[in-house]
Amino acid sequence: MPKADPQVLTKRRLNRALLARQMLLSRETVHVTRAIERLVGMQAQVPRPPFVGLWTRIEKFQRDQLLEALRARKVVRATAMRGTIHLMSAKDFLSFRPLLSEMLVKGARTIAGKKIGKVDVAAIYATGRDFFGRAPAPFEDFRRHLESVHPKLDVRAMAYTVRMGVPLVMVPSDVTWGFPADAGFTLAESWLGAEVPETSSALQTFVLRYLAAFGPATPGDFQTWSGLRGSRETFETLRPKLVTFRDERKRELFDLPKAPRPTEDEPVPVRFLPDFDNALLGHDDRSRIIADEHRKHVFLKNLQVLGTVLVDGFVSGIWRLERKKKTSVLAVKPFASFPRRVATAVQQEGESLLTFLEPDAVARSVTIGKQP
Repeated sequence: MPKADPQVLTKRRLNRALLARQMLLSRETVHVTRAIERLVGMQAQVPRPPFVGLWTRIEKFQRDQLLEALRARKVVRATAMRGTIHLMSAKDFLSFRPLLSEMLVKGARTIAGKKIGKVDVAAIYATGRDFFGRAPAPFEDFRRHLESVHPKLDVRAMAYTVRMGVPLVMVPSDVTWGFPADAGFTLAESWLGAEVPETSSALQTFVLRYLAAFGPATPGDFQTWSGLRGSRETFETLRPKLVTFRDERKRELFDLPKAPRPTEDEPVPVRFLPDFDNALLGHDDRSRIIADEHRKHVFLKNLQVLGTVLVDGFVSGIWRLERKKKTSVLAVKPFASFPRRVATAVQQEGESLLTFLEPDAVARSVTIGKQP
């Protein structure tokens, strides 16, 4: 039998590499802020998922650890990669937000440009800076303000333009998951006590950090994760510092020389990932963690990305939390029947997650249903 080409990484090798960098092979003892930096941010348009994402990655993680980091302004919740809300460390936000500015502005122009017409965008930004610079406020209040100033214009389009173009952060409160549905926004510079630079020379660092968290990967993978176009040149500039491989489709993959690339038979525990976890969103080709035929069960048409269960490192089912009076249920739907050993592991991990999510529930249960 011929030896496998060490320069060709199979899907399972890529899976193990991703899990090692995402802290999913074993829970690690690491500070919350450092964990978020290792992941180069956590998608967070809904408040609860990052808490679950950290629980599944950090040994003995407690909710208050993230709440304290948010309140101490070491971690911020703000618009970032792909124009979506992320948690990032304050340091990373100040470093990388300028790299995303042009992408965010172009995205807003594509979605809202026709609706705002010939209105001076700089003036809209100034209105937003003035409003959110006074005191933290939800965007609903800002839209009402815009309506009073510009009653004949599309206030939603103008508000979206500000949300993408002006560096803002969301202000945490004392609710369970840190932020209410109508969380207030404020100027990032006011919250952090530091000006957000207009430009940055940190693109190479950004790419290297991405590879550390998601590699081996292609420039297209980086573009899918970040939303930034034209990254091929940066990868080529970095080539002397990187190593390259091929996947089974013969695509060239770039990586850091000393990054972990475990063998195919590296054992992987059952893991629960939250809605919108970037482990599923960090690549153009997501087959290293979810089979193409299963994507329709996880990536829904309303842009929802459901919570998932990893078995042997791959997405093998979805989960949701149900609360009925004082009883909490973690409902798991596998894509195929779990063997008894796997079902037991899913049950045990699910019970631990349910205890974390619903500590005040009088009764808790984990159900493993039929495939969706």
